[in-house]
Amino acid sequence: MNEQQRLQSRDGQERAAAAEALSQMGPDAAFAAIELVKACADDEAVSQWAVSALEELGPPPVDSLGELTTLAAADHAVVAYWAITLLGRSGEAAHSSQQQLASILCSSSEMSVRQRAAWALGEINAASDVAIGALEEAAKSPDARLARLANASLEKSRA
Repeated sequence: MNEQQRLQSRDGQERAAAAEALSQMGPDAAFAAIELVKACADDEAVSQWAVSALEELGPPPVDSLGELTTLAAADHAVVAYWAITLLGRSGEAAHSSQQQLASILCSSSEMSVRQRAAWALGEINAASDVAIGALEEAAKSPDARLARLANASLEKSRA
């Protein structure tokens, strides 16, 4: 059984061990990006190891971008945050996710998720009217970090 399959085990200790093993693989764990994002909603031990693994990943495999776009709208803030982070790390390969990211930027109740969506829109060079409008609105936010990230993304889109 590989680490990806072990992350789906019914046994919490097995899932934690799998997430820990993946965290030690660094960027080579990218094949398990989707499972690691989902594991962020698991119990504390599994979630901590999953986040540790995600911190070391670069861009996820291109074939995972559709599911990551779906996970970006998850109710669990940590799952959404990491899905958005991986989309941003994908750069222009994730360009098709800009509508979803713009929607999240406008509607998420979690400020960290909104901030990450603003950042990701810049990383993927979002240029749609919807994305630009969402970033322009976010640039007016009373949250200084959100406004700064939105402005930085707008600058990238206009370059």
